[in-house]
Order: sequence, then C-alpha cells, then structure tokens
Amino acid sequence: MNRGTTSPVQIDLISDTATRPSAGMRAAMASAEVGDEQRGEDPTVNALCDRVAELLGKEAAVFLPSGTMCNQISIAVHCQPGDEVIMDALAHPVHFEAGGPSALGGVMIRCVEGRHGVFSADQVQSSVRMPDRHAPRSALVWIEQTVNLTGGHCWQLNEIREVLDAARRFNLATHMDGARLFNAVVATNTSASEFSEGFDSVCIDLTKGLGAPVGAVLAGSTSFINDAWRIKQRWGGAMRQAGIIAAAGLYALEHNIQRLQQDHENAALFAQIVASHPQVELSVDSVDTNIVILDVAHTDFDALLCGRYLMDKHGIRIGTLGPRKIRVVTHLDITNEDVRLVAEAFLEFLSNIG
Repeated sequence: MNRGTTSPVQIDLISDTATRPSAGMRAAMASAEVGDEQRGEDPTVNALCDRVAELLGKEAAVFLPSGTMCNQISIAVHCQPGDEVIMDALAHPVHFEAGGPSALGGVMIRCVEGRHGVFSADQVQSSVRMPDRHAPRSALVWIEQTVNLTGGHCWQLNEIREVLDAARRFNLATHMDGARLFNAVVATNTSASEFSEGFDSVCIDLTKGLGAPVGAVLAGSTSFINDAWRIKQRWGGAMRQAGIIAAAGLYALEHNIQRLQQDHENAALFAQIVASHPQVELSVDSVDTNIVILDVAHTDFDALLCGRYLMDKHGIRIGTLGPRKIRVVTHLDITNEDVRLVAEAFLEFLSNIG
C-alpha cells in the first residue's frame, strides 16, 4: 500500500479506541438477540453483564455507554458531595473526564504523586483526612489499571493489595478503573478476578484494546449495582435494544483478550527501533503493554509539528503530550509492518530536523 499520501489516516496510533469492528464482530452484532435493556429484558446485555461479573469475581454488573460514565457513577455511589477521592495525579478523571468528579459528584480529588502512576499504602495513609468538621471527608481510593499517562504501566498484584489493605484500615471505599485491565492481565499473567479481588467496584472498557465500537461495564456487589442503576437512569444512560452493541462486547471478551499480546509486542518493537536514536529518551524496558510515550531531547523538536509531518506525508496519526512528547498506542488494527513504517517515518522526521 502507498503510505505517502496527504490525507486520509492510513495508520492510526493515536489510541486503541481507533479500532474498527471486525467481520466476526459485525456478524455477532447483526444476529444479536435484543430486548428492552432498561427493563432488564435484553438477553445479550444480560449475558454480557453476567460474563463480566464472573470474570471480575463480582456479584453483578451494569452495561454503560463509556468508561467515563462507569467512573463517574462509581464516584456518585461511593461518595457524598464534599467528600474526597484519593488517586494518582496522572489518573484519568484528573485529566480526561471534563471535571466530572466536581461537576457531577460534587467531590474533591486528593492527588498523590506515585511512581509511574502507582502509589503506595503509605501515601494512602498520609492522604487520609482525620475527622474534622472543617475538612472534606476521605471516602474513596482509586487506581487506574493500566496507567495511561505513564505508557500503560501495570500495577502489580502485591502493590494493589497493599493499597487495599490501607484503604480498609480507614474504612474507605475502593474503585479500580480497569479501562485496560485485560492488557495487565495478559502482560502479568494474572487473572482479572485476582486483580479485582477486594475492590468495591471495578469497570472495564470494551472499546480499547478489546476492539468493540462502544460500551463499558461496571461491576460490584448487587447493592452497589442497584445504586449504580439509579444514577445511570438519572443521567440518561439507560438504553433500549442495546444487545446490538453488547454483542460486540461479548465477542471481544471471547476472541480479543489473548491477542492483546500482539499489541504489546508491536509496542515493544516500535520502542526498540526508535530508542536507538541518541536523542530519544525512552527505556524499552518501561514499555509494559501497548502504549509508548517518548521524549525527544532535540532542541528543535516540536511534537505538534512531528504529528503534522507524519500525517501529511505518510497518513500516520499519533498522539502528542506536551511540546516534546509523543504517544503511540498499538491495537488490533495495527500490524508488525505498520509499526516498522511508523518508526521509520518518525526517525525520518528526526533526521530532517537534524
């Protein structure tokens, strides 16, 4: 294929949400049994919720339009207005949910500075507010698995359990934003239920590496999900014949979990190629999963200019994080050949500014 054209996106590495439903997934969607999801009568939605609850070791689950809605509903259920949520400064709600915690839940965020987005039990303990009528009430501890803004870094099971133990000592609720949980499952050979054990709520996003076009699932106790449904209804998240999109999620869970390893290998390949350049600041060992974030020390490097160059000359779309930092995310629509072409085009840009 000729990659040298100027417009349409031919290789899209801006996010793993760029995937398109496969032929098999489309067929599953077209043949899905449907009913009224809001009344609990859609058999495909019910099957998806049961499957996710089983995978995560929870009593029940609810199907939602997005991972962001999962996160915001979790806050609304676990917290009262004026409460405080403890999470890493790089967590998704801090940067990418349009101020939802304050606007929708009326809560404050107490940011901790973890390492690669992973914070410790000691940091939880030092962040908990002591009872004081003048202060917000600490109510919820939040982790993100994997950590988007640190290049898909995985929390290890022992790190999670230590944080959960600290949260329990202070009677705090716990939530895991598992948007890319299955990337961590594959990368660490740890089951989703092991990662989820001990959390009051866990969500997964079906539209990231799993390749579904829409949807996320939030899981927890039956009582928690009943409360989550009330907020879902209030915020307009209830749906009708949603089995058409739930079928994509079921297909993804059946076919697209183990193949995430290919995405991880492609991300590592990209990192290996570009890290050979002396001005690229990147440790190949830091690439845990499918996200590569790299800094360029070149004094003339401009991340936005780099993005425009790759798009205009090669039809390659990447992400930018600051003036000298780019992000590349591999997914099921990206091949080994694509990764090599992107790496070569990036090095070509560096040589041009050199």
